[in-house]
Amino acid sequence: MVKKLSHYDADGRAGMVDVSSKQPTRRKATASAFVAMSSAVLKDLPKNPKGNPLEVARIAGIQAAKRTAELIPMCHPLPLSFIDVVTQQRTDGIAILATVTTTAATGVEMEALTAASVAALTIYDMCKALDNAIVIRDLRLETKSGGKSGDYKR
Repeated sequence: MVKKLSHYDADGRAGMVDVSSKQPTRRKATASAFVAMSSAVLKDLPKNPKGNPLEVARIAGIQAAKRTAELIPMCHPLPLSFIDVVTQQRTDGIAILATVTTTAATGVEMEALTAASVAALTIYDMCKALDNAIVIRDLRLETKSGGKSGDYKR
């Protein structure tokens, strides 16, 4: 069976999917990203003159999830029930995990991906003065649950 892209009509015009006939269900999605950086930058994280980059990134990710529909043209504005952004320092960088839940007629994958990506960008912004070679990589959906298409786990 060939899947079709849902954001295009028969004439190939982009548009928002009509979810008005779908029943609201509990939806949850988790996305991750990784910010690779040198050990020297990692060592200097606590001394950052802009503040704690990991805490600022956590808050930025939460804010970003709430504004996803303003950033991604075909995303529906959703009543988000919960947003959590966790950062973990590793030997080669910072791992980010963003989880978003709602009870709605459509899923929250884009909100979780937006939260993880903006958290990663915030870390980059706060640390770029120390090293321009920082790399954001591996932005991806880890899990999703709820909805017609069922559960997904990477």
